[in-house]
This record gives sequence, structure tokens and C-alpha cells, in this order.
Amino acid sequence: MNLGSLLRRRRKEQGLTLKAVAERAGVSEGFMSQVENNVKTPSLDTLLNISAAVGANPGDLLNQLHNQERLFTIHRQDWPDVEIPHTGFATRRFCGPEERAVLDSAVLFLEPAKSIPVRKDVKNGQEILCVLKGRVELIHGEQRVPLKDGDAVHVWSDPEHQSITNTGRRTAVILWVGTI
Repeated sequence: MNLGSLLRRRRKEQGLTLKAVAERAGVSEGFMSQVENNVKTPSLDTLLNISAAVGANPGDLLNQLHNQERLFTIHRQDWPDVEIPHTGFATRRFCGPEERAVLDSAVLFLEPAKSIPVRKDVKNGQEILCVLKGRVELIHGEQRVPLKDGDAVHVWSDPEHQSITNTGRRTAVILWVGTI
């Protein structure tokens, strides 16, 4: 979790628009968007104004950042059974979106003959795939890379020309990690 995520969550909890918070805090809507997306860091005075605009105590926000989880552990018994929908794939992420600032990670479950594309809106991202169970084929540009239990690949994302297809006869399980 980061300051921008905390401020966005608080703003949404209060039912406020980005424009309303920006006006109350005396900053531009564009700057407020950059703060929420962690592109810009507000000065202390601006943080005080933004905090007041969203009805938050700035000290509480900073304490939340300081005391945030730095380690995520998920034991096998904590994972619910996976029910794969009609799309043929399911994703189980390790942590929520507010906790993902640099890396995204998940376990992917892919039914036989089903495909999953690369993440949307990826620019210059990197991904690591490790096949935990099954057989898949990574299509990356014009390359086709067959992968089986224990195989791993590190690629630069190619959103226009990339997908993973289960080429086996059972559900494939893939550990996936990608930059944001």
C-alpha cells in the first residue's frame, strides 16, 4: 500500500470525486490524480490540505503506511477451491490492488485448450511464468514456447502478440509475476 492508494480509498469511502477533493485541497485535478497514482508526492502542507479534504488525519495515514504488511503468506489450506468459470481460466492474486505498487502476482488456473491473453494496458512490462502443473504454450510475438511442469520463462510483455494456451489434458497451474 502507498500514500496514493490510501488517499484514493479514503476519497471513495467518502463518496468524493477527484475534482471535489482537488478543489477542497486547493490543487489541480491533474495533480490530485498524480498523487493517487504515485507519480507525484505532495509537500507536507499539501498533504495536510488533501487529508482534510478527504476527512482523514494525516498522522493516521502515515501510521498506516509505516505499519503496513511487508510480507504476504498464503498457506495452501487458506486458498479456496478453484471454480473455473466459462472463460476457462481463473486467477488467484496474492494481495489486493492497493498492495501492488511495483509487482503483480497470481496463480493462474487454465482449462485444457483455453487461452489467456497478456494483461491489458501494459507498457514496457516484464513477466515471469513458472508452470507448476500441466503443459502450456506461450505465444510471444512470432515465437511459440512449449512449457511443462517446472519450466519457467522471463519475457518482456507484448500485449498485442502474447497469450498462454493450455496444451495439456488437465487444468494447468501457473505462477505468474509481472511488473506494473
